[in-house]
Amino acid sequence: MSASPPGVSGSLLGGNQQAGEEIYLDIPISRRQYDNLIASKVDESIQATRESIEKAGLSSHDVERIVFVGGPAQYKNLRDKVAFELGIAASTDVNPMTAVAEGAAVFAESIDWASQSRGRKSSRGALSAGGALDLSFNYIARTPEHKAKIVAKLSRAPAGIEFQIDSLDTGWSSGRVALKDGASVELSLSKPGDNLFKVFVFDSNGAPIALGEDKIVIARTAASIDAIPASHSVGVEARDKVGGRLVLDYLVREGDQLPKKGKKSFKAGESLKAGSAGSIKFKLWEGEISDPINDNRFIGMFEIKGTDFDDGVIAAGAEMVCEFEVLDSGNIILEVSVPSISGSFQSGRNFYSSQEGKLDYSNQARNIQEQAEHTLERLQEMASKVDDPRLEQAREKLKQASAIESGEVDPETAKQAMDNVQEAKRLLALTRKEHLKDIRQLELDRAVDFFEKAVRQHARPTEATSFDNLVKTAQRTLENNGSDFESHLDDLRSRNFTILWRQDWFVIDHFKRLAQASYLFSDVREHAQLVAVGTEAIKANDIDKLRAVVGQLISIQVGSAGDDDMMAGANIVRS
Repeated sequence: MSASPPGVSGSLLGGNQQAGEEIYLDIPISRRQYDNLIASKVDESIQATRESIEKAGLSSHDVERIVFVGGPAQYKNLRDKVAFELGIAASTDVNPMTAVAEGAAVFAESIDWASQSRGRKSSRGALSAGGALDLSFNYIARTPEHKAKIVAKLSRAPAGIEFQIDSLDTGWSSGRVALKDGASVELSLSKPGDNLFKVFVFDSNGAPIALGEDKIVIARTAASIDAIPASHSVGVEARDKVGGRLVLDYLVREGDQLPKKGKKSFKAGESLKAGSAGSIKFKLWEGEISDPINDNRFIGMFEIKGTDFDDGVIAAGAEMVCEFEVLDSGNIILEVSVPSISGSFQSGRNFYSSQEGKLDYSNQARNIQEQAEHTLERLQEMASKVDDPRLEQAREKLKQASAIESGEVDPETAKQAMDNVQEAKRLLALTRKEHLKDIRQLELDRAVDFFEKAVRQHARPTEATSFDNLVKTAQRTLENNGSDFESHLDDLRSRNFTILWRQDWFVIDHFKRLAQASYLFSDVREHAQLVAVGTEAIKANDIDKLRAVVGQLISIQVGSAGDDDMMAGANIVRS
């Protein structure tokens, strides 16, 4: 060790030579060096904690203690700095090496794994005694306490009737108690896990009365699991009006108590005929970024396909009622009813599963590199207009993400890199919100510049005039801080795309780019099928068919490295 503050031992660093042989270096580092190495991560943790406290509507004075988890929390200097910066006392009562595992085990035990929905086990129990009496017993079925109360519910009680409850585990007995509505007995829970009891009822002569049910099971749990707050907001992508901008209609917001049920109304943005190849799509995203929507994390997509119903047409504008349930396990269940065809369609899928909801991170290196590069371009544009410390934070995140190797197949490494890109996007969104007028001007200028360089030459005179007039309207809205600016901007982008969409070369180039970008699609098989159809369409010189294929590809892709997919988006409208 060097002659600097004691307390940090030498660190063994492993690696491989070019020949593949493992090598180990024993490098001494001082406490000061170690503190400098971890400083940025500690600062990130402190800032994240501050944001969490603020989102909860609290201050540091409302928080009694900080519970540290994970191996790094063993380092006292780290605990001291976090506690000092936040002004909250540090707690060392919880073992940081086992806290997460213990919490996960407690939560896992509370889930009813036998149920299809994987919902929470009920904390309340009821026993219907049946027989000659209209008798039932209500009780707490799950509790961390050592005692539980059972209460009798009886509509009519004959004189002299009694009941008794015995523990089948310990032999304890309550003795006979007069039975009437509201009569109660406190039970001792002698052991963790299931405690079994038997109920007896006696008539006025002391003779037992036969019961339909007589066994009660009460679980003594390690802890009480209250409602779980949602860690992220989850929303359905939709148009705010016909031809309007894309928005997220949230099913659950970060911090909402789970599980949560609800109902949302939408309208079909386009017609869907029974048996046709098209579909109405409900895309779900996780996050709070409002512009652009696909800067959020894709969860999954529920489709109502033409092949899902046998007769009729879901007309454009048809009402669609979406009933949803977001479980505390993270599962999302959707059921969409379409009154006009008397149809009901169920998602029947877990949007967090690797098959339906998530990308395969073992092949995402190229996607990550492209997204990092595009996000960096946006960052640099912002940095040329505004000065905000969050931009440097985002730049560092993108630098870390860009370091991923092109052939990286380790999903954990790729996942971390993608998380860094997502964090950079979040920081850009915060910067945009803080400097809204400047960034809006930047976005408007970009849309106009794209039109001048790539689109005007293909536009009809009336389209060019209409575009120029809309630019003036958007500029006035921007200068007046109008709320319609985003709608005007989306309209400008859409017009750019519509004009290019008529050009055969544009459709072909767009198809070729999407055909090579399988990493932008969660359903690789569907992507391959559409690419095969598109390839045949090019050979047959059937551009109309190719347009249909490209439209389908755009509608199912879950990410984009660029912002030229101006047509991409939902085909449902918020009602």
